[in-house]
Amino acid sequence: MNLIFIIGCGDIGLRVACLWQARGIAVQALARSAESAARLSAAGITPVTGDLDDSISLATLPINGATVYYFAPPPGQGETDPRMRAFVAAGLRPARVVYISTSGVYGDRDGAWVDEDTPPAPATDRARRRLDAETALRTWGRENGVKVNILRVGGIYGPGRWPLERLQAGTPVLREEECGYTNRIHADDLAAICLAVAERGGADRIYNVSDGRNGTMTEYFNAVADRFGLPRPPAITMAEAQQRLSPAMLSYLTESRRMDNRRMLQELGVTLRYPDLADGLKES
Repeated sequence: MNLIFIIGCGDIGLRVACLWQARGIAVQALARSAESAARLSAAGITPVTGDLDDSISLATLPINGATVYYFAPPPGQGETDPRMRAFVAAGLRPARVVYISTSGVYGDRDGAWVDEDTPPAPATDRARRRLDAETALRTWGRENGVKVNILRVGGIYGPGRWPLERLQAGTPVLREEECGYTNRIHADDLAAICLAVAERGGADRIYNVSDGRNGTMTEYFNAVADRFGLPRPPAITMAEAQQRLSPAMLSYLTESRRMDNRRMLQELGVTLRYPDLADGLKES
């Protein structure tokens, strides 16, 4: 790897950058503000000025031949991702683009298993925006000879991502017997997978990213509460949840699926540091 470039360098981006830097590889990242540039510089990352909402600023990004991690989210409204569309229209030619998408593109499967060949069926605008970004990126990659990898990621957990404020506020959860299946991955494992896919991922290849130990949201919140010595959240029925919880949280609670992660493990040669939630909590 000669150059790593990160678009959307938040928590996961910083973890990925740190792993590449440990190998002696230079990392650059898109910075839309002076504050962002300062934060990147403090982490040893070279900031490059640009804005996904300003297509003109993208045309001169120094990413030709680079491995690009695209971690930036779509806008908060609509069913498409104009930011991704602006990126692929900018005339750039990286060697590879790795995109973090969401398992939400599969929609509700009533607890059934999904693999990468399962046809997407997004049920929310949030998931439709992600699928639009996937489609635009994969089409562009095929047309321009750029290797593209899509990581369909389950819920990300780990240090700095625990729902402690929610637990301290006593926000309720759904009764266990009404919960569907969810899927998780530790943030550090996700970062390691991002390196593995850049080295071994096939062209135009999708990978489900989870630890393979599906559970429920209620199980997760209870386990975190126990680990940090907080009261378990009150459990309510779905009927009550529809009155008390946000539409965003309800969308997570009403979808149930189990992710098959065998392609990730076999093709990328990944050994998870945290193969289940108990391991991740133990190290917190």
